[in-house]
Amino acid sequence: MLEARDVTYAINRKRLIAEIDLVLPRGKLLVLVGPNGAGKSTLLRLFAGELAPTEGTMTIDGREITRVPPSELARRRAVVPQAMALSFPFTVLEVVLMGASVPGFDIAEPRAVNSALDAIEAVGLAGFEHRLFTQLSGGERQRTSIARALCQLAAGYRPGSETTALLLDEPTASLDFAHQSTVLGEARRQAGMGRTVLAVLHDLNLAAAYADEIVLMSAGRIAACGTAAEVLRDDLLSKVYGCKVRTNTAPADGRPFVLPC
Repeated sequence: MLEARDVTYAINRKRLIAEIDLVLPRGKLLVLVGPNGAGKSTLLRLFAGELAPTEGTMTIDGREITRVPPSELARRRAVVPQAMALSFPFTVLEVVLMGASVPGFDIAEPRAVNSALDAIEAVGLAGFEHRLFTQLSGGERQRTSIARALCQLAAGYRPGSETTALLLDEPTASLDFAHQSTVLGEARRQAGMGRTVLAVLHDLNLAAAYADEIVLMSAGRIAACGTAAEVLRDDLLSKVYGCKVRTNTAPADGRPFVLPC
């Protein structure tokens, strides 16, 4: 279990995150939503251990995340940032295999390659193994980054009761409709395997379709947390986003309203 207890994060006395209490249980997909600047990515980075809270504690199975050794943390959680910059002419397979090359991982090369190939297939990139990362589209690069994270979790896996987590920062931002479904379907599958999955999304319809719970953030605080029906309410969304919002209503002019299924 990942947990934030009364967490505040500030830079130069400006609080980006304020008094956050949030539990990320195993076997669930939680989605962070909210306007730009609400603190979603900062909170994800705090859960990842990339940032240390100014106040409060971030824990994984009761241990402070910032005190967990880097090699163990790499085994227990994988992070997909909004974008991954790579200028070297590595192939997709080589990039994904980086997930299995973390110091301290004890994994034989054949198993590492099999894990990488499974991850590549899971994100819909089978057949791209020998394509150069620098020649991929933005969406293909994003899926390669997600595959690397999946390979990392698979390579670092040890049987036991410890929490393992997949943390995704805007994983669908560069993806078309079909690949959004592929990636979020895989996120749900990872949760079904007992992992903790946290994703930052801007698309409220995707959040409603895939999340077990939605966390709505505003100005660095949690405005609401619960099921889609509990959080995606007209009054609440209108207040947080600063514009009139109507949920579960088809456009007045009859335009199609499309959701994955």
